[in-house]
Amino acid sequence: MLSLLVHALLGVGVVVWVVRSNPAIFRRPASGPLLSPLEAVLYAVGIASIGIGWYFNIRFVTENTDGWLTNPFVGDGSWQQYMQLMFANPAAGSASGDFITSNVVLLPLATIIGGRRLGIRRPWLFFVVTLFASFTFGWALYLATAERHRRLHGKPSPAVAAPATLSP
Repeated sequence: MLSLLVHALLGVGVVVWVVRSNPAIFRRPASGPLLSPLEAVLYAVGIASIGIGWYFNIRFVTENTDGWLTNPFVGDGSWQQYMQLMFANPAAGSASGDFITSNVVLLPLATIIGGRRLGIRRPWLFFVVTLFASFTFGWALYLATAERHRRLHGKPSPAVAAPATLSP
């Protein structure tokens, strides 16, 4: 359980680091609401995902260990056992492989490239936060940050073009 507490503190620390690294984005707006409806939905979904994931993480640790001070890297209730169970059967392996690819390849590419284009400082931290909070929270935090940047810098929402028609 101690490892889960350390995990939680590291997650909070990374989120604080994201916010403090980007004061121009996370400042209070001069006018208008503190959060746009989209930002509020993204934060709500991200926070809900932490609750869901941590419910199962706490169950995993409490059901597979016998105390507060256990080795978080090997043995019962460890990362090693967690990773083995992610591939315990073909269905779990399919979902886990997809999740790992998305989290370790696509999320960093999207957040680092997109974040740099927007002027977000330390965009790689959105990947780091997924290691402590949840994959969904990392995405939601990045998308809310990008939306907030767009809103505070006076850029209009991009127009949605009509789909192109196919000619015979």
